[in-house]
Amino acid sequence: MKTPIRTPIKIGLAFCALMLAATAASAAPVTYTGTLSGASESPPVPSPATGSTIVVFDMDAHMLTVNMTFSGLLGTTTAAHIHCCTAVPNTGNAGVASETPTFNGFPLGVSSGSYSMSYDTTLASSWSPTFLANNGGTTAGAEAALGAGLASGSAYLNIHTNLYSAGEIRANLAPIPEPGTWAMLLLGIPAVLGLRRRQQ
Repeated sequence: MKTPIRTPIKIGLAFCALMLAATAASAAPVTYTGTLSGASESPPVPSPATGSTIVVFDMDAHMLTVNMTFSGLLGTTTAAHIHCCTAVPNTGNAGVASETPTFNGFPLGVSSGSYSMSYDTTLASSWSPTFLANNGGTTAGAEAALGAGLASGSAYLNIHTNLYSAGEIRANLAPIPEPGTWAMLLLGIPAVLGLRRRQQ
């Protein structure tokens, strides 16, 4: 016979659920990261090149910050973009979401390098014209679409080269959980364990 859940445990679980929902609902800056490789391209590319990227998207401040390092490309760089949104998370291809023809100031004609830039996402120039048009023709629509794509794992960053015009290395962007989210999850663990013990 199962023991009913006691009121303090119910309250604790409800509190944790509310705090997690409040954290998810806030539009604080969200950090996404990924490892650049040829194997992540679709289809995969036999490139030994490696790299990493950190992308921070702050919808409240209307700011997109892109940081990356890369080395060992077989070709030389011709462009780099964020693409969104694939039909299936972490696989397939999508059109360019960020500015075209490439990130402003991205090093071209090199096989290794680094890059760091912040974009005002209220400016149409921060977006691909096609991505903008496909999302209501407004920067607000583009922001919402990119935010949803990043959150669902349907956005990626890649570097294009003269040998691989569709992209030589790519990183599928994944969110790094906020410290507050981890804290709420950790706070909820004792309550869940207590509940399980009582049910047994």
